[in-house]
Order: sequence, then C-alpha cells, then structure tokens
Amino acid sequence: MSGARLEATRLHLRHAQADRDAVRDVTLAVAPGEIVALVGPNGSGKSTLLAGLAREIAPRAGRVCFDGTPLERWPRRRLARRVARLPQDPAVPEGLTVAGLVANGRHPHVAPLAAFSTRDHAAVREALAAMELGDLRTRPLETLSGGERRRAWIAMVLAQEPELLLLDEPTAALDLRHQWEVLEFLARANRERGLTIVVSLHDLEQAAGLAHRLAILHRGRLYAAGAPERCLGEEMLRDVFAVDARVGKDDGRLTLRVRGPGDPLRSL
Repeated sequence: MSGARLEATRLHLRHAQADRDAVRDVTLAVAPGEIVALVGPNGSGKSTLLAGLAREIAPRAGRVCFDGTPLERWPRRRLARRVARLPQDPAVPEGLTVAGLVANGRHPHVAPLAAFSTRDHAAVREALAAMELGDLRTRPLETLSGGERRRAWIAMVLAQEPELLLLDEPTAALDLRHQWEVLEFLARANRERGLTIVVSLHDLEQAAGLAHRLAILHRGRLYAAGAPERCLGEEMLRDVFAVDARVGKDDGRLTLRVRGPGDPLRSL
C-alpha cells in the first residue's frame, strides 16, 4: 500500500524455544488514520502479530516498516514517541499508584533526569479523565479490580500520545459499559486526532462496529482482510470459527446470529 503508516511484508514470527512459526507469511498494510481489527480464534496468531508489529519479536523472515522505514532502523526512544503497544496481560508493578503508572507513558518524551513539563502533566490528567480514573489516581494498582487495572493501563498508553496504537484485547476484563466506552474513545481518538490503531478483539460485532477493516487470522495465516461487510460472511465463520451462523444488519450495524441455541460467538 503506497503511503502505508505500518506495513508487514511476508512476515514470519516464531516465539523463543518454539519449533514452528506462530505467524506465517502475513502481508498487511495499515494506512495513516485507519483502524484495523485483528480477529480470529484463540491461537490464531493475533497477539504474536501485534508483538511483531511492535518490534518485540524479531521476524524470522519478512519485515515490518513504520512510515517506510524498517523497524530495526528506528532508534527505540524515537519509535516509542510515535508507537505505543499494550499487551493483553501486562505485569502489575507492586506499590505503583494509578497516577504513577499513567505517568510512565510520558517517559519517551522526557529526557533522563528531567522534570515533567506542563504538557506532560496535562497529558497524564487527560488520560486519567478519559478512562474515568481521577478518583483512583492515588490507589495502588494491586488494590484495583481487574477492569480498573485494565483502564489504568489503557490510560498509560493514551498518555504516551502516540501516532500508532497497538492494542491486544483492550476490552478484556471490562464490564459491558466500559467495553463500549473504551471502543467509543478509540473511535473518537481516531476521528479527532487521526490516531492509527491496530487492535485485536474477540467480539466480532464490536470489531465490525469499530474498524475500517478487519484482518482475519487463521492458524497463523491471514485468511482475509477488508471491510467488515465484505469479510464477515457465513463461509468465513464456518472455515475460521467452526460456527454455523447468519450475518445480518440491525440499524446499519453488522450482527451475527448462531443457528441453534446459545451464542458461541460471544466466547470466540
């Protein structure tokens, strides 16, 4: 894709000590200002691909470029000012408060031993407010619920003020209200700031509602990529998710209905 903000070309990724690739021959380009949702069953390679896009796993083959430059040629600090990644299960530092964690997002912008600027403090306040964490700012992370901790981590990467945001299951452990608030915030940040976002999501309806394009992974390979209405089809649901379902629309939003009792799609 000409002018792609992020581009993976024939990417193969393998975890240390593994005997086979978790991501195989994936080519994917993300345009500036685009939201791309990675979807697929557990073990399909979503988290591994995000780690590779963030330079946390070196490619066994292929390459990843950001703004036309291979990731390995970017100085780490300079790249961290422009690209932020939130893994699915970040470790919780003992004794760190919510405000302290969120302030960590400013480190790429602050010189060693330098004090925070007015802009740094403002970015922390704005991120805390966006995730409704103002009343919890002095609480140690270990005293929070899983959902509250998740919101604190999201606030940290928002405080980083990146141009590209890589998020691995950002709605995990959140109740339904906070899931939709996080998704709405991401959509608003994309509209108003031009933030480019690559996000993995389990809920296919949420992914279709948020993203401009879906990238569907199956057994480490890219099964399809494109607009949600083109990618979310009954054949794909059978091939990738082993689910017999019907795809419809409700007030312009794509809906998925499993044929028969229950709704297994919610657990995918």
